[in-house]
Amino acid sequence: QVQLVESGGGLVQPGGSLRLSCAASRIIFSIYTMSWYRQAPGKQRELVATITSGGSTNYVDSVKGRFTISRDNAKNTVYLQMNSLKPEDTAVYYCNAKYYAPDYWGQGTQVTVSS
Repeated sequence: QVQLVESGGGLVQPGGSLRLSCAASRIIFSIYTMSWYRQAPGKQRELVATITSGGSTNYVDSVKGRFTISRDNAKNTVYLQMNSLKPEDTAVYYCNAKYYAPDYWGQGTQVTVSS
């Protein structure tokens, strides 16, 4: 069965950094578009960043210049480097893998930005 496992979340002070990882198994990772979503309490799930199989990236405006999505196909892993974190970045972050349909989701990792 397909498995996406996120890691790297935690508690960080404003201005700090975290790197999230998502390790995939049982998919042909290199052909999938990989994305990071986040969901804060009471909010809709929001697309944060994507990276295509060809390496093209896209970001929601609120994280541009602060977050970087990357992938290592040899490790079947996608990363989200988060710098200059703000309290409004607090959310559960989810990894998504999509190649047409269906797509796959991890269970999420909590990121809390607070002093």
